[in-house]
Amino acid sequence: MKKLRPEKKLGQQPRLPMGFPGCAPTIRALLTLAMWKGRFASETAELVRRFSESVSFDQRLFRHDIRASLAHARALRAADLLSPQELDSIETGLREIETEIAEGRFSFHTGLEDLHMNIESALTERVGEAGARLHTARSRNDQISVDTRLYCREEIDRVSGRIRDFQQVILDVARREIDTILPGYTHLQRGQPVLLSHHLLAYVEMLERDRDRLAGCRIRLNVLPLGSGALAGSTILLDRAAIASDLGFDSVSSNSMDAVSDRDFVAEILFALALLGTHLSRLSEDIILWNTTEFGFIRLSDAYTTGSSLMPQKKNPDVAELTRGKTGRLYGNLVSVLTMLKGLPMTYNRDLQEDKEPLFDSFDTANLILEVFAGMLTEAAFDRERMQAAAADPLLLATDLAEALVRAGLPFRQAHEAVGRLTAHALAQGRSFREMPPSEFQEFSGFFDDDVLNTLDPRNSLAARDNPGSPAPQRVRAEIARWEQIFSAETPA
Repeated sequence: MKKLRPEKKLGQQPRLPMGFPGCAPTIRALLTLAMWKGRFASETAELVRRFSESVSFDQRLFRHDIRASLAHARALRAADLLSPQELDSIETGLREIETEIAEGRFSFHTGLEDLHMNIESALTERVGEAGARLHTARSRNDQISVDTRLYCREEIDRVSGRIRDFQQVILDVARREIDTILPGYTHLQRGQPVLLSHHLLAYVEMLERDRDRLAGCRIRLNVLPLGSGALAGSTILLDRAAIASDLGFDSVSSNSMDAVSDRDFVAEILFALALLGTHLSRLSEDIILWNTTEFGFIRLSDAYTTGSSLMPQKKNPDVAELTRGKTGRLYGNLVSVLTMLKGLPMTYNRDLQEDKEPLFDSFDTANLILEVFAGMLTEAAFDRERMQAAAADPLLLATDLAEALVRAGLPFRQAHEAVGRLTAHALAQGRSFREMPPSEFQEFSGFFDDDVLNTLDPRNSLAARDNPGSPAPQRVRAEIARWEQIFSAETPA
């Protein structure tokens, strides 16, 4: 490849940015912004700078920006656009900056607008001309896209790990409560008896779908946009496949215009996190109801509850309530990004800067909810006797009675009607099914036999539901064993 400029001699001192010879480093850093504003005759208004800066929040991407810059620098070296010495100085300078940011010793300037300009300016201060060469063949448009994708990959792995940890907590409780029976509800009315373990395992299933959705997001976002430039690539050709391999991407983008303007992956992640919030909010509602005096099914530990500033007897399930409330934030973040995207013409528009804060907030919120909820559930205690008493209501077995009639030969609709009339009779008499002799049952259908009372035992009812996916004890134990096998297979030896 033809060299675009003479090779620097070993030991040559880096030059200061052109036009600023001898200026102090801090002044030079602030003036670096002018280097990309050659088109303008005057400086940006301070109010506009404050309005448009993003470094106050995008600085959390510093590790990803430096990682991408290091890969880009290696590609520039492979194309003979950097000397070995320049590459070494860039790598050293970027590592120093990374350490300073991580330790809180780096000063960000809002006048430099964003993370990228702050890092590039600081690098140029340290290494001179080599730092000014780093932005060759890339734009901040493809730079922020690659940074965001690297960040999302990392955060998806983090939140997926927290989901798995929470599933393990639920599974531990399900194993411990394998013999605990409670009513299952529809319309918040008692329906049929179920095992508490079966109820809890429903959330393990929901959370697994959440992990699957996030895993799918990770696959779809793992495409390298770097090399797309501002929108139409560059005449300086770098090995994009090598950069993709360096950064762990599965492929390179096929359309430069789509690559710099695509935020589908952000919206998709926000949807997955919003639906995760939905599931956690539903579990929160169960906990809140069960924790009421009226239900009394669960007791939350003091460490995960709060009191009242006025009523000294109160013990409030604030973790569950805040989870339910924070789910609204997850929804809002999704709607905010979708609304921002819906009217954008091709390609990059500054509106896209507004994807970062909702994305950051949703990941932070989801991770925090999962962590605190796991702690709350670990320390919770279930009132088995209270649940057992609620599940002992014979009316919960009305469906079992109808099915007993079906097994005896009566069509289901007739069986349903017969048990409905039997239920009305029992309620009018103020008696439960267990207080009625078999002969009284036969007044409503001759298909009732002498074994009808055996149907009116919740444990017999559960054991009889021996189909995959049912709350039969044997089926629930098998499900617990299946999940344990899945989790143990993922645990490193």
